[in-house]
Amino acid sequence: MTAQQDLDTRDRILRAAARLLAEAGGEPVSTRAVCTAAGVGAPTLYHHFGDKRGLFDAVAAYGFERYLAGKRAQESTGDPVDDLRRGWDLHVEYGRTNPAFYTLMYGTSRTPPIAAEAHRILLGLVAAAARAGRLRVPVGTAARMIHAAGVGVTLALIAGEGGEPDGAADDELSERTREAVLAAVTVPREGEGAARHPAAARAVALRAALAADPPARLSAPETALLGEWLDRIADA
Repeated sequence: MTAQQDLDTRDRILRAAARLLAEAGGEPVSTRAVCTAAGVGAPTLYHHFGDKRGLFDAVAAYGFERYLAGKRAQESTGDPVDDLRRGWDLHVEYGRTNPAFYTLMYGTSRTPPIAAEAHRILLGLVAAAARAGRLRVPVGTAARMIHAAGVGVTLALIAGEGGEPDGAADDELSERTREAVLAAVTVPREGEGAARHPAAARAVALRAALAADPPARLSAPETALLGEWLDRIADA
């Protein structure tokens, strides 16, 4: 078997497993079923993936690739907070449309290395809001809050905890949670009440600017100390 044939076989197994998971509606999928769907024997599956866990880790990575394709294509609206809203909606919609993949990606303690890119994209969106003076908490804190709430809502919707079968309550749950989280981590635009949290927002903005472009006239320890002070102001 050539290297290309080997790669094609692996891809065929992966796609078969992904298809069966999508069709299973949350029910377990056996390696025997995957082998049958892919037209291979068990030794071939184990050659490529080691074991069942390895196979489904690879399927989770495959799911992340599909998810990231949408995230990478997301264009800025010109408003960093609206960009966070769109990112949230894309995340939730992916989970609702691809529940089997999403549960593999976020429903266990094991996540594929490619998940780091998804987190970097979120951090980039949050940092943009910080640089615009729209964040009231540190970038890392905001990213963790948005991620935790988004994953929690999506898993709840997948489990059928949204409410009405027509999806209206699902949309409302996602939107209400999204707006509650954004209200907790962002400040309004100038003229819309932003003056209520000026020091925290400015501290977060300066912290994000320092991270993006460290000042040449400050030593590394001085920059770190300044960052610590700004974090204290942001958390006050």
